[in-house]
Amino acid sequence: MRTVTGTVAALTATLAAGAAGIVAGRLASDAALKAPPGRPLPTEPRLTVHGTAAGQITLTRDLAALRPGRYGLASDGSHAVVGPVLDGAQHGADTVVRRLERVTHGTLEAGDRAWFTPNLYVGDPGSALGLDHTEVRIPGELGPLPAWFVPGARPTWIIAVHGLGTTREHAMNLMGPLHSRNVAVLALAHRGDVGAPPSPDGLHHFGETEWRDVDAAVRYALDHGARQVVLLGWSTGATMALRTAALSGVRERIAGLVLDSPVLSWETTLRALAAARRAPAPVLPLAVRAAQGRAGLRADRDAGTAGLYRPAVPTLIFHGPGDTVAPWRLSRRLADTHPRLVALHTVKDAPHAAMWNADPADYEETLRRFMTPLV
Repeated sequence: MRTVTGTVAALTATLAAGAAGIVAGRLASDAALKAPPGRPLPTEPRLTVHGTAAGQITLTRDLAALRPGRYGLASDGSHAVVGPVLDGAQHGADTVVRRLERVTHGTLEAGDRAWFTPNLYVGDPGSALGLDHTEVRIPGELGPLPAWFVPGARPTWIIAVHGLGTTREHAMNLMGPLHSRNVAVLALAHRGDVGAPPSPDGLHHFGETEWRDVDAAVRYALDHGARQVVLLGWSTGATMALRTAALSGVRERIAGLVLDSPVLSWETTLRALAAARRAPAPVLPLAVRAAQGRAGLRADRDAGTAGLYRPAVPTLIFHGPGDTVAPWRLSRRLADTHPRLVALHTVKDAPHAAMWNADPADYEETLRRFMTPLV
């Protein structure tokens, strides 16, 4: 009887532990599958504002606060733009002072918690940049998709696709320089974004289903005057661009790809986001399995070198070793495997999907050289 009782108790404990593991894996997978647009990823630290002065802002000293370049600084009620670290400014041992370029809306006060974001602009291309634009509705398979169209005289359009944790506002970082070269830009809000149809299951699919929205945008562009398009994507938006270039029925009209911090292994990215939410290491494989079951994701195979990630058109990748969400090594492998088509522009000290922010002038010049023969 003691043996039977002990066996039942052990079995009950095992089942309870298994059930707890399944729940933990499901919760951990939410870090990626339910990442809300316009909200920071769990890898982005919250910084405390210690004070502001004319053209200056003092923040908690952190690796994030020491990044080179220009960033948006967002909180729940405000948005500002900060520039480089001011080395000559007085500060304490636990703080850092950066240039405060402008406060877009709201206020920044001592004690506020804020985070860096790649988008410098909020609103729309008219209110933020003074650019003539049209709000268009693209027919998608789930319903109309809102997009901004900034016109240009050249026959090649840019279709800009944001990724995890951002919105189509991210594309405004590049609208100014592209507009100055008469390149039309179509900035897409895809499924799951505000104003766009939700995904049927309410989850992100790392581009496996979302690419169809990009395909719809390509067809819209071709129907409205574009001779060909270049797809520009950040993060999972880059993944969508790759899939569209491989699977679209009009892929022969895609002239090139620009990929910023591409997610080439959804499993690696999901693990990184779950770990940033402090999921214990033993839970991470459960999170991957939970994502596969919930979202129907296919297992990674030879990520970054073959299959859907084998570009057939000129491709420029912006990526760097500082990306803790999507590994730079996979972009390097993709470039090494396809050297005739893929160029990798390495950016140091930049977080995920913020390669432009680290050095805008260098990014824009590299993009200009790549785009010149395509437009």
